[in-house]
Amino acid sequence: MNPSLKFILVLIISLEVSLKANLLANLILIFISLVYLLVHRISLKELALLFLVPLIAAIAIFIAIYYSPKHDLAYAWILFTRLYTFVFLGACLTKTTTATQLSRSLEQNLHMPSKFAYGTLAAFNVLPKIAQEVKRIHAAGQMRGMDLSFYSPRLYFKAILSAISWADGLNEAMLAHGYRENETRSVIEPISLTKKDWLLFFAILLIFQPILFYVVI
Repeated sequence: MNPSLKFILVLIISLEVSLKANLLANLILIFISLVYLLVHRISLKELALLFLVPLIAAIAIFIAIYYSPKHDLAYAWILFTRLYTFVFLGACLTKTTTATQLSRSLEQNLHMPSKFAYGTLAAFNVLPKIAQEVKRIHAAGQMRGMDLSFYSPRLYFKAILSAISWADGLNEAMLAHGYRENETRSVIEPISLTKKDWLLFFAILLIFQPILFYVVI
């Protein structure tokens, strides 16, 4: 499916799931997403992380709802599975679509300004550099006898200053390479948007509606 349509589909389904309390729909979505990820050969390590990383938050939500004055076990399970639904839906998108493909699709198919599409991509790619910068600032502080702990405001203040500097440099670099509003650019890798993509998009959306709104356990 086209990356933009896949992104929109995940957003719509996630929004519907967040508005409608339906345990069966959550379980069906998790199962379908799991099968989809296995078909696309997700590694066992990645699969284990999908289950383990949200587990603490999911258990905390479950306990908070179950031990509330209403003791609503059914709703506790709904919120527990809802968190995993969001995680697995997001994994279906990120596992099969790269940030570069999504940015190009947003520009070509949804006609978003290239400056916005590639600016977002550049910001996404800067995230590992920010993590490295935090480690560098921490090491530099230790060399000066300053213990910048994980929760130290000074550590993150310095990192924010570095990020602001990078943002200015990124803006100048994009302007220098012709990324401007309402300016057309040549396409290196065309992203197609076919009738098949639209049919698949609406088919999945329509099939999911009765499951969410009419089948309830």
